[in-house]
Amino acid sequence: MSGRFVRSACIVVALMAGAGALVPPAAAAPPPAQPVGALLVQLRSLYQKAEEATEAYNATAEKLKKQRAKVDKLDEDLAETRIALTASRDAAGRLAREQYRGTASPLSPYVTFLLSGDPQQALVQSHEWRRAAGRRAVTVDRLTAGEKRSAALASEARDALNVQQTLAATQKQQRDTVQKRLSEVERLLSSLDGAQLAELRRLEAGQADDAQRRFLASARLTGSRTPSAAGAKAIDFAYQQLGKPYVWGSEGPESFDCSGLTSQAWAHAGDAIPRTSQEQWASLPRVPLSDLRPGDLVLYFEGATHVALYIGNGLVIQAPRTGDRVKISPVAGNPLLGAVRPDAGAPPLASYAPPGD
Repeated sequence: MSGRFVRSACIVVALMAGAGALVPPAAAAPPPAQPVGALLVQLRSLYQKAEEATEAYNATAEKLKKQRAKVDKLDEDLAETRIALTASRDAAGRLAREQYRGTASPLSPYVTFLLSGDPQQALVQSHEWRRAAGRRAVTVDRLTAGEKRSAALASEARDALNVQQTLAATQKQQRDTVQKRLSEVERLLSSLDGAQLAELRRLEAGQADDAQRRFLASARLTGSRTPSAAGAKAIDFAYQQLGKPYVWGSEGPESFDCSGLTSQAWAHAGDAIPRTSQEQWASLPRVPLSDLRPGDLVLYFEGATHVALYIGNGLVIQAPRTGDRVKISPVAGNPLLGAVRPDAGAPPLASYAPPGD
């Protein structure tokens, strides 16, 4: 992240923490004349748009990483093919020089045998000529195949490089979009006074508590469940990240975004999962929210733009958003979409105590 947006994140942290000593920039708009509830709706919309842009950026970054590996592999294959092609051309040149010097007879082996005064020697020469002809055929075939493979690899490498450059340009556009969204968040927060910020925090916390109470009252979470062995490792990793800052596009070790945290937690558990929240939702086995067990991933919003790691007792660990830190939150703190289980089919542990218990 650029220095400008590191500073922006610090401003957001301070504002949301209620640091009344901060004075809004002179260029900031005056506090908007609208209810705090409307401000909260607007702020949530901006956060969601920023997270959507972040996950799109992450998806392109993953594609770009794979594309770069493909380009590197094609370049290696092309270099090896060109070395082999040079060797084939050298061999073909040697055969041509040998034939030019007359080491091969212009007559057919049958005619040479009839004209020879020494039939035995003629048979030996005929055998040598056949071997030489076989070597020439093999060399020519190798040379032809090498030229075709070299041309095909060169074309494929050019195409792969074009795809890489297109992805890089797309990633830059998406990075700019994320930064624009974060600037909008910063501008809105900077325009609020201390009383508005305090009321904003109270309203947000109250709505999250209400959503959590309704979710728990629905009895959708029934019974006490334990994670699998891998799920326990993922949870342990997530606990170790508590307090680290949210930074968009980051997957550790010093900071995380939402899917960076969940993908790294499961990677450290020995189970590689997709990088982005949308891919996690699309590709991992889904489980009903009523069957949640610790280690499952909980997805939020209609577009699966946010994800958290369930740790049991109606709680998740998440990297929430810019200006916040990895923390434990109520599972229903954001609009729930569903849940997925990276280790579907793995048996649960007989007993389990979360870290810190």
